[in-house]
Amino acid sequence: MNAHNSAFKAIADPARREILRLLRHGEMTAGDLSGHFDMSKPTMSHHFAVLAEADLITRRREGQTIWYGLNTTVLRDVLAWMMDLTGADTPRPRRKT
Repeated sequence: MNAHNSAFKAIADPARREILRLLRHGEMTAGDLSGHFDMSKPTMSHHFAVLAEADLITRRREGQTIWYGLNTTVLRDVLAWMMDLTGADTPRPRRKT
């Protein structure tokens, strides 16, 4: 699966979009993130895995704690691709009045 497809799959789920939204303020632990959801640990782990596979989040371990962070590089690439697709980055000709 290419990077764009993985990213679109990842952000298709509302819970994963919420995880990304929470991470925009900085790194959070898995426990901190889980506290915002009424989901089992395996379900949260699945969401983290999908986001990590799409390279939308980073993860690092400190002892027993896993810290997650937002990887904006892929999000910017997807946004640039979408803008190119829609022509949003191309100036529109002015209409004569």
